Amino acid sequence: MTYTDILFMFGALLNASLFVPQIVLLYKTRKTIGLSLPMFLGFNMIQFVTALHGYMVKDYILMWGYMLSFFTCGWVVVLIIIYRKN
Repeated sequence: MTYTDILFMFGALLNASLFVPQIVLLYKTRKTIGLSLPMFLGFNMIQFVTALHGYMVKDYILMWGYMLSFFTCGWVVVLIIIYRKN
């Protein structure tokens, strides 16, 4: 594993963790005012396609980093949908 791999892993984990404060805020307030569902869906599509690309080129750091982001961002999407119905 190279320094570049380690740096990229850190960046991928940081990227995924940036959605966690939004998840926590949504749980606490149950308010979705000001959140753009199309934007988060767009992020999710980009993350999924990038993870798929990582799988296809056997770059598993890229794949797992973006799959983690896909799940954390996807969690935001699910909460927006749930709380907008209520």
